Amino acid sequence: MACRGVLFALTESLDAALVATRDDDEVMDFVETVEQEWDRDWLCEVDKAWDAMHRCLSNGTLELGRHGGGPLELTLLGGGHHHEGEDYIVAHILAGQVPSVASALEPVTEAWLQERYDTIDADDYQGVLDDEDFQYTWQYLQEVREFYKRAAAAGRSVIFTVDQ
Repeated sequence: MACRGVLFALTESLDAALVATRDDDEVMDFVETVEQEWDRDWLCEVDKAWDAMHRCLSNGTLELGRHGGGPLELTLLGGGHHHEGEDYIVAHILAGQVPSVASALEPVTEAWLQERYDTIDADDYQGVLDDEDFQYTWQYLQEVREFYKRAAAAGRSVIFTVDQ
């Protein structure tokens, strides 16, 4: 599978539609609808950089937001999970949480991220840990930071989607 991650900022009505889903099929129908609209103003593609980014913003693993790491951990894999299957992730960051994520991302520097990146366990990482991969991660993190600022200012919730 592609393993390409995308963040979507949801309107109140889309957020309510997601919350109203009852099973994986309904969640996937919802995601398909959001993806078909592909509203460039309210999405942020993170390609495969989400893997290293989440590890850097959390405890160094791909655990799904269960270790209480605060707002940085919510950025990608944190929040509520709406898909129970192992083939897809739909992580939901509530509108009330988005401003905290945006604020927490603001002071993240390249040096801070590099320090965290350097602690990733190479045996547990599917990519190659090198300068090129780090720069790729840093570039996407800057886009994610701007995305969360816009979503926070608009009062939108966010979902992160990725197939596994």
